[in-house]
Parts: sequence; structure tokens; C-alpha cells
Amino acid sequence: MTTIGILKCGSVPDDLEDRYKDYDQMFMDLLGRELTYRVYDIQNNELPDSATETDGWLITGSKHGVYDDLPWIAPMEQLLRDAYEASVPIVGICFGHQLLAQALGGRVEKFSQGWSVGQVQYQLDGETEPTCINAIHQDQVIEPPAEAESFGSTDFCKHAFLRYGEKALTMQPHPEFNDDFTYDLLQTRLEIITPAGTAEKALQNFNTPLSTKRWADQIRNFLVRPEKS
Repeated sequence: MTTIGILKCGSVPDDLEDRYKDYDQMFMDLLGRELTYRVYDIQNNELPDSATETDGWLITGSKHGVYDDLPWIAPMEQLLRDAYEASVPIVGICFGHQLLAQALGGRVEKFSQGWSVGQVQYQLDGETEPTCINAIHQDQVIEPPAEAESFGSTDFCKHAFLRYGEKALTMQPHPEFNDDFTYDLLQTRLEIITPAGTAEKALQNFNTPLSTKRWADQIRNFLVRPEKS
């Protein structure tokens, strides 16, 4: 049985925790409760002992920046480099997308043009129809690592989806966030989201079906590899 290690780098804001599950539980719901999970509370310095401790790694979002001076950032980067070298599959979401890129030599910055929030239509290479996923971020990958292939973007976020061969798959948006949670999360961030009016505009545009099942399937299939006979 495949065990997926969830590297929990953040939590649902305190003022929403009575209404919504925490980030690790959101991913369990997204990927399916029939899988086996092990959760590591990274933000409280609970790191795995080894990069091969589980069969795959999933890095959650976080309120922190990958460039923040936190005691667990450098150990996490080393863990990810070790997992990458050992070909243990990695999936990174938002903060996780940025952290893997930084760990492998890419560059992440707080984007000067502000935030991308709410339902976002991402254009994937080779596809005519966009994929709709909720997002909330200002930081983004500015320069991907040399081994990464950028395959999805918006005008605001050039490297929203990265593929590292069969080793890693990362994305800036949040397939685990439903519309209700994203709406309420934006309400708690109105004072910090820029430019002015960005959040308010997003709050009026939750009207497109999300591509949740597609990305749940892709993430699950990436992490859960066929057992070798």
C-alpha cells in the first residue's frame, strides 16, 4: 500500500478553523480516503527522518514565504533535494511549488504587480481550453530550475505549472480549495491583497466549474506508482 507523506507547511486561518478542515485533511479528501497518509507538521519543526520514509511527498501551501528566515526552510529544502535524487515522487502546491523550485536552484519572489486570487483560468501547453483552479498568492516562481519544464501559465503568472520529468509535479494554484473556502479566505485577506479592488473583483466571480477532479486524478496518479512485480 502506497503511503503519501503530507508535508504540512501551513494551517487554515484561526478565524476559519471552526468551519473548514485543515490543509492536510483537504488533500486527503481531494485524493481519496482509501489511500494511506502520514502527516508531518513542518511549521512546528516535525520533519521526516529520511527522504525515503514514504512512497511520495505532497507539500502544502503556507502563509510563509520560501525566502523567510524560518528554522525549517533549509532542512525542508535538503529533504526535497534528497527525495528528488532518490526519485521519490514529489507534488508541490503553491508554497510547495515555490519551495521545490528554490531548493533546486530556481528563483522565487514577491511579485511586484500584486496578487492573483479567486478562480483563475490557466492555459496549459497544447490545450485549447483553460483549466480553472482557485488561487491566492503574491509570491511566484520567477525563474524555474534548469530541470523543470514550465507547462501552464496566465498573463500574471508565467510559471504556474512545472514538471520535473517523472520526479516532481508542482503548481501555483490550489486544487484542494473549493469555492466556499476560497471565498471566505479572501474575506480574511482584504486588507493585504493588492492592487486595490483585486479581492473584491474576485469575490464577484465564482461562477465557473472547477477542474478539481482532473487535478485530483493527476496528482494521485503521479504519487501512486504501479507496484513492481
